Amino acid sequence: MNPARLAVVASLVIILGVPFLFRPTDAGRAPGAGEARLVVITPHIEHLRIEFARGFSEWHELKYGEPVWVDFRQPGGTSEIRKQLIAQYDAAYRRGDIGADGSCPPGTMPYDILFGGGSYEHDQMKRGVAIDPPGGRAGTLPISVPMDYPQSQLDEWFGDNSVGAAVIYDPDQFWLGTAMSSFGIVYNRDLLERLGLEPPRDWESLTDPRYAGWLALADPRQSGSVATTFESILNNYGWEKGWRTLRAMCANAQYFASSSTKAPLDVSAGEAAAGLAIDFYGRYQSQALREPGGGAESSRVGYLDPEGLVFVDPDPVSILRGGPHPELARRFVEYLLTEQGQSVWQLPAKGDIAPADAFGPRRYELRRMPVRRVMYDRHFEQFIDKVNPFEVASDAPSLGWRSMISPLMGAFGIDLHHECRAAWEAMHAIRAGADAGELDASALADAGFESAADAAAHADALFYAMPVHRFADGREVVFSAETYDEVRNDWRDPIRAAELKIAYTRFFRVSYERVVELARELGV
Repeated sequence: MNPARLAVVASLVIILGVPFLFRPTDAGRAPGAGEARLVVITPHIEHLRIEFARGFSEWHELKYGEPVWVDFRQPGGTSEIRKQLIAQYDAAYRRGDIGADGSCPPGTMPYDILFGGGSYEHDQMKRGVAIDPPGGRAGTLPISVPMDYPQSQLDEWFGDNSVGAAVIYDPDQFWLGTAMSSFGIVYNRDLLERLGLEPPRDWESLTDPRYAGWLALADPRQSGSVATTFESILNNYGWEKGWRTLRAMCANAQYFASSSTKAPLDVSAGEAAAGLAIDFYGRYQSQALREPGGGAESSRVGYLDPEGLVFVDPDPVSILRGGPHPELARRFVEYLLTEQGQSVWQLPAKGDIAPADAFGPRRYELRRMPVRRVMYDRHFEQFIDKVNPFEVASDAPSLGWRSMISPLMGAFGIDLHHECRAAWEAMHAIRAGADAGELDASALADAGFESAADAAAHADALFYAMPVHRFADGREVVFSAETYDEVRNDWRDPIRAAELKIAYTRFFRVSYERVVELARELGV
């Protein structure tokens, strides 16, 4: 082979080989012959999977005399996992693999544990699948199973079952919290300065029209964590201000990603000025871009938990019905709640040669908040992030509006993003013209307005209008906090949901088109 061709081949080998050389392996090794195996379905990132696979295996070997191969399965985000599990358990029940009484021998189903995601998804596992046994009563069959720990054990692990307005574990023990997540704003200082914007202070800051095209959001239909963030905005701001804030954020959005991890990455890369982020994603990006020896302000990326508006949600674990290794599953839960297991979330990395009983991760610092209060009492000085969720969590209770976030935001902001953005720009053009006294009096009169202020108010009302909901029997109600329950129940029927999606989308499209047309009539 001539030298030139040899050089090309060598270069190709390097290009193809380097990613494999530096790519971390999921559990660090293949299973040994006859080795104990635990199957975990999770939305967690690979670095986290590596640390907990190693940590549990070493802890289990010290306590029970054998290592464990943790077989992590990561098919997508939590919303996708929820849909997959519901479909699998529903099919198993229809086949008769699961009895009407819930009987499901070990090994009937493929997964032992659901690890990670928010409390909402784990509550859906508890709610389970619909059953209608012959000769019996229709009901639901939980996908997860209660863990039945004595209350004394729960008290030792968790103490008071609350963080802000949220619970830390399910009172019936279908899930237990293992870590906690808050939801905030990640932002790029350089881009904000270029746009003439101050760093955000709260969620409402992101409704400034100067963010248009520079705000990174994720689709709540695909990201459970982002849906939780949007729910916290509604809980803290209430119906009118909450939905207005979400509508304006949609109008400012550059895109709606399928994963919550995209926004902090794009903000770091200068592709977006701000975005929503789970706390550890935001803090990690901020720290990664600090100048050597500099503090938080030296990073071009900042992270903010909006003061007084921080929603803290547990990151739970559930044991799944009919999994192949129920005893190992229970031990995994217990490991996660030891001080050693809790230390993996927040302590600095100790290195690969650290002893098996050492606290903290080995290679990857996870930057998550432990769920046990004892970690803040005994180990807080060692934490990478000096944040105590029990002190900063908002106590705004859930208002129960989460289930309509996905269909409503899908209709008014995501599926009609272009129309929403155009109406947003038109509304602000009308408002600016009114404030500056630049709207033509004759054009206002021709459009039926007595003043420029009336025109601006009308454009605002059109843009933020909520749909009139028409039931199958022809009855109509305006979608509001008062009518929420009956409207939500109508959406739960799959056939009606398809019809309503079309109707709602048509309503918002017409409203947006009217705002744009009004701007044309007024010459702005």
